[in-house]
Amino acid sequence: MKNIIILVILLIGFNNVKAQKFDNLAPTPPMGWNSWNTFQTNITAELVKSIADKFEKEGYQKAGYNYIVMDDGWMAKERDANGNLVADKVKFPDGLKVVADYVHSKGLKFGIYNCAGSQTCGGYPGSRGHEYQDALYYASIGVDYLKYDWCNTGKINAEEAYITMRDALYSAKRPVVFSLCEWGDNMPWAWAEKVGHLWRTTGDITPCWDCEESHGTWSSWGVLRIFDMRKGIRKYQGPNHFNDPDMMEIGNGMSESEDRGHFSLWAMQAAPLMLGNDIRSSSKVTHDIVTNKDVIAVDQDALGIQCFKLTSKDSMDVYVKPLANQEWAFCFLNRGKASFDLNFDWVALKVIDPDFGYKVDFSNEVYQIKNLWTGKNEGKTDRQLKNKINGHDVLMLRLSKK
Repeated sequence: MKNIIILVILLIGFNNVKAQKFDNLAPTPPMGWNSWNTFQTNITAELVKSIADKFEKEGYQKAGYNYIVMDDGWMAKERDANGNLVADKVKFPDGLKVVADYVHSKGLKFGIYNCAGSQTCGGYPGSRGHEYQDALYYASIGVDYLKYDWCNTGKINAEEAYITMRDALYSAKRPVVFSLCEWGDNMPWAWAEKVGHLWRTTGDITPCWDCEESHGTWSSWGVLRIFDMRKGIRKYQGPNHFNDPDMMEIGNGMSESEDRGHFSLWAMQAAPLMLGNDIRSSSKVTHDIVTNKDVIAVDQDALGIQCFKLTSKDSMDVYVKPLANQEWAFCFLNRGKASFDLNFDWVALKVIDPDFGYKVDFSNEVYQIKNLWTGKNEGKTDRQLKNKINGHDVLMLRLSKK
């Protein structure tokens, strides 16, 4: 009888242990590299190691990029006899722990991919019914980041499926940044703050400025289509819980101005900055764009607030992002192909953040202006701002009182 009582007490104790997401792993948007945009399922141990080498040698790590994430295609097509995931023996002949250890040896963090459905989007074993088993495997090899997709899910409930994996990760006791890749179909911004650290808001991105690439039952979207896709969701994000407009396509075939615009818009959104190009063959222009410390600082600002649209006229949109220490970021986006002659009157401008209440009246307050792409001082807000903005390009500014 005594043993039964003890067992009941222990079971009650376990049931009262509240699973949760790991605290404070992403106070600012995660930064790193993901294999999918360039390599799809063609990933290998040597690829991952070579990317880690470039992070260290080419200054990406110093710029703030610290996650190397393997997307779909790392596992064998079947689980083993015990239902465990197995790394593809051709792509990863020594297993994944050796790869994770190599990434960690560089002072970087290791990420992996799976899916809430029975199979991944590429047809590999998904985690449905194996969540706790898979979480233990990830902990055993040293996973720091999990991208969790939404293919082949049938009629299962999205929120419950992601909670199950959240709880499994927590039970495995290794802190993991949890990235929900549910594409925004079930409004994750409304429920995912307590589930994951970031959640996809759209379908997949593709390397074009403003296009839709149809795949029949679904589409990939260009930079502006992704940027414009969701309205009214900025209020749902903040430190440790971010809207995710997908990985970046900088260096994958767009023009220099479009790449610069792409990076600026992601930074203005306080979006996760996940590189999607082959950084081993990256041009100097691409490298300089994605390692711009001033633009990254806007993305990584402690407030974690996404920008809002202030004005829109002709091809010119103006976006505003409140920053810590009463500073502001402004991004003037030229959506059109022709250049735009900007003549902007600061003194007549009063800004009020519609969701968070931050405000500034430039008729009473004067700010210094820094151009974040040239690094130059653009004067003060007590006079008009004049600039020529090329087609598909941006003017990005930081305003401070210093």
